[in-house]
Amino acid sequence: MSTTETIAAGSGLTGALYALLGLGALAAAVLPRLVRRRPLSMPMVFLAAGALSGLLPLPLPDLDPSANRVWVEHITELCVIVSLMGAGLALNRPFGFRSWAGPGRLIGITLPLTVGATAALAWLLLDWPWASALLVGALLAPTDPVLAAEVRVGEPTDEKDDEDEVRFTLTSEAGLNDGLAFPFVLAALALAAAGSTWAEVDWARWVGVDLLAKAAIGVAVGLVLGRLLGRMFFRAETSSLRLSEHMEGFVALAATCLAYGLAELAHGYGFVAVFVTACTVRAAERGHGYHKVLHGFTEQIERLLTAGLLFLLGHYLVSAGFAALTWQMVLVAVALIVVIRPVTGWIAQQGFVTGPRERMVTAIFGLRGIGSLFYLAYALGHHGFEEQARGLWALTAVTVALSVLIHGIGATPAIGHLDRLRTVRPRDAPP
Repeated sequence: MSTTETIAAGSGLTGALYALLGLGALAAAVLPRLVRRRPLSMPMVFLAAGALSGLLPLPLPDLDPSANRVWVEHITELCVIVSLMGAGLALNRPFGFRSWAGPGRLIGITLPLTVGATAALAWLLLDWPWASALLVGALLAPTDPVLAAEVRVGEPTDEKDDEDEVRFTLTSEAGLNDGLAFPFVLAALALAAAGSTWAEVDWARWVGVDLLAKAAIGVAVGLVLGRLLGRMFFRAETSSLRLSEHMEGFVALAATCLAYGLAELAHGYGFVAVFVTACTVRAAERGHGYHKVLHGFTEQIERLLTAGLLFLLGHYLVSAGFAALTWQMVLVAVALIVVIRPVTGWIAQQGFVTGPRERMVTAIFGLRGIGSLFYLAYALGHHGFEEQARGLWALTAVTVALSVLIHGIGATPAIGHLDRLRTVRPRDAPP
């Protein structure tokens, strides 16, 4: 091939990629409105588009997540922290042990039960070492309602109906467990370093440092930074520092990166810090319109990142992921979505103030998403999982894909039914 032909081929590839990016960005802007109130979601469309691209001879680069582990880790990390900022800014409910009892139950009961049950099932069916089985439970436990807009709180508002118990519980659960699943990932890493021998792990250190201290540092960083930023945004004496008057949305990205970076430097959980920072900033001036600006910016960035990642996920599944799947892996994924999460979610809500319909929807719609991909990429950066790496990617990818499809189809009718019931009886009262 001549130099001229090589340059032309390279230009054609570049042009195709940019055209694909532009088309994807336009679709990310249009699709949420087109599929609204239909049993369909934007993530489903991008996942399907990615799967279709895997069947066509398109000029896409190598999408092997094992070979591009570092890239996958950082782009999913960015997507998660941006979504956490958006979730925290959307919540208008003041913190209290009774008012936050719903997410508290899901974090304190459902999360560890889900990790344990999924790990045990993976150990039984996959014949993997306990460390790998525990990693499966840890990385598939976090929820991610961003993949189904109907089951999360919308943009910041003072409307009470926008924060019904189901939407509030699912949104706040995802904001918290994206960070609080980290101790279980670290437990799997420690177990792998000990050769899957439970007695060789320093469990006292895990409880004191990984479970308690790092979470406390994340909360502390979020509270302190959130209060400082809240005071700066809304009550600074100098107008140039009182950013709420200038309505610049990119400040949300600054707050996100600052919270995450400071918490990581302090050896705390950055995911927790970002969510707590967002909630604290919202609490500084709950009714101010600047929250909508900040939330709108994060939602746009989050939508673009999520769309791109799900497109790549669909492509990976068709081009390589399905080939690495076994029926045992599919059974683990299906069991998690249709049995383990609904059962553990239902157990956690026994005696809770909501009615059985609300409890059922909250238990069922624990979506798996981008956080699972991040945790896997992070874990595979450590030793101990080399033999199961290919299977771990395939299992995680198919679990996320199944969750996107099953929950994406069911979210709109389920939440719509609850909304209609709420108009004829007191909000969240038992029928």
